[in-house]
Amino acid sequence: MIEHKEHFHGSDLEKIEAVYGIKKDDIISFSANVNPLGISYKLHKELASHIDAITTYPDREYTNLRKCIADYTRTDFRNILVGNGSTELISLVIQILKPSKALIIGPTYSEYEHEISLQGGRSHYFRLHETDDFKLNIDSLEAALTTDIDLLVICNPNNPTSSCIDRTSMRRILDTCKEKGIFVMVDETYVEFSDNYDKINSIPLTEYYNNIIILRGISKFFASPGLRLGYAICGNHQLLKEIDSRKNPWTINSLAAVAGEIMFKDTEYINDTTRLIHSERNRICSILDNYSEIKYYKPDANFILLKILKDDITSEDLFDAAISKSLMIRDCSTFPFLDNKYIRFCFMKPEDNDALLDVILKDFK
Repeated sequence: MIEHKEHFHGSDLEKIEAVYGIKKDDIISFSANVNPLGISYKLHKELASHIDAITTYPDREYTNLRKCIADYTRTDFRNILVGNGSTELISLVIQILKPSKALIIGPTYSEYEHEISLQGGRSHYFRLHETDDFKLNIDSLEAALTTDIDLLVICNPNNPTSSCIDRTSMRRILDTCKEKGIFVMVDETYVEFSDNYDKINSIPLTEYYNNIIILRGISKFFASPGLRLGYAICGNHQLLKEIDSRKNPWTINSLAAVAGEIMFKDTEYINDTTRLIHSERNRICSILDNYSEIKYYKPDANFILLKILKDDITSEDLFDAAISKSLMIRDCSTFPFLDNKYIRFCFMKPEDNDALLDVILKDFK
């Protein structure tokens, strides 16, 4: 198991406040990867009028919510299970599958490894190489998928590399895993931000494969981490039934369920988000193209990974420089296979992005 150093997560604003003496309300977090538009327009307008929902228990089956998610994701609502954030669902899937040996494509989110270890399993990493710009080598992955592996974990687009796997490649992975008896868990937390959504969204594959489950949430795209609403999509109804049997009833409160029904229908907000992230991703990459001493990797999500090529500057230096201006980026030195030459930041509103770039690029050519 890889040992992870303590670091500041995008939600650790209280820690930042204590260590740096900066009021948390003054910090602009480029680390949390949350939609800069804030919550859905319709949700902002309508949620208060549904306050009486808390006087009753939610529907145990969350049928209306699941149907809204099904319309949004273009799948059958019977393939959907909701949970208290995608983190709960990650935990439940691993509890059910109890993998003795899991393969995780990384560097990536540490919670996968943590949950696997809690169930007594061992995690091994399939490494994405910097020399390949952190893009997946399918041939090498197939060679690494041996019959003693129970679970393959994929974050797509991947955090922190912002690289992605297209659906054609995912189908090839699933075919190999099917032959070897390997189940595949795909975390699509950031897929809605991608310009290539129709090419990398794996939900259509759940109609044909019973060895895949896809996990999503509303924390990032819908800027609602406090609502704790996540969902799983899977064509294997027996697995969904087992996961559901492990869940506590009513893990999603009535207001969160109503909020989901509202936000998934907010097409204006969804379209505005897509346009903003598309525009800022392209604009920021075009700016970074002018700097030879810093390298970026083509981003597919709403964040970008940078490598510092200048010897006398580290990720900690850039973190400190940014936070001194109340701008919080992610020092990526705690991710597996990355070191103190990598940072990550998400795309915010243009004026905030410009303020950050002014800080982190001032010592680069």
